Amino acid sequence: MILAVEGIDGAGKNTLVRDLLKNIDAETLSFPRYSTSDAAKLARKALYGRMGDMTESPYAMAALFALDRAGAREYLQKYAASQDSILILDRYVASNAAYTAARLEDMDAAQWVYDLEYGELGLPKPALQILLETPASVAQERAESRARAERDRAKDTYEQDSSLQVRTSVAYRRLARGQWASPWLIVPHTTTPQEATEEILNRLL
Repeated sequence: MILAVEGIDGAGKNTLVRDLLKNIDAETLSFPRYSTSDAAKLARKALYGRMGDMTESPYAMAALFALDRAGAREYLQKYAASQDSILILDRYVASNAAYTAARLEDMDAAQWVYDLEYGELGLPKPALQILLETPASVAQERAESRARAERDRAKDTYEQDSSLQVRTSVAYRRLARGQWASPWLIVPHTTTPQEATEEILNRLL
């Protein structure tokens, strides 16, 4: 079984994943896999302005992030086929759909991502997608605080673009409310990680 935790940069995804792991016997994986995936490494270079004008193409960036996940397809499929083993993902296909739709300002781009990742690349769908509905202003403050605390973690092009974060937040809400690709659980920003974990556990029972 795959659970995918989604939200804009600074939404609190990592915090929720850590809390879930205290309560669920599960494995976890974060996308993009910047340390192990060649596609993700190229995307990271692009996000820091070291790949020419690549970031100017939403489709090029989306393809790199999709190829990163495709590199983990067999691992993902193993968990998707199991009801006993759980894999918690920090970002998955919906992240690509939301950011691409936000960059193009066109929700039809979400269908393009769906066809690419779930169709052509054959990635498994998650059993549950969890959206942390954190206001963009709050998430931005968290991202800035994280960048100050981690000297090697300067904000990338997407994180620096506050208007993109706002549009991506809107795109995420539209995906979640439309139950895009598989079931969603929307977690309001006032919900504590412990409360969110309890609600997720109730959904899994």
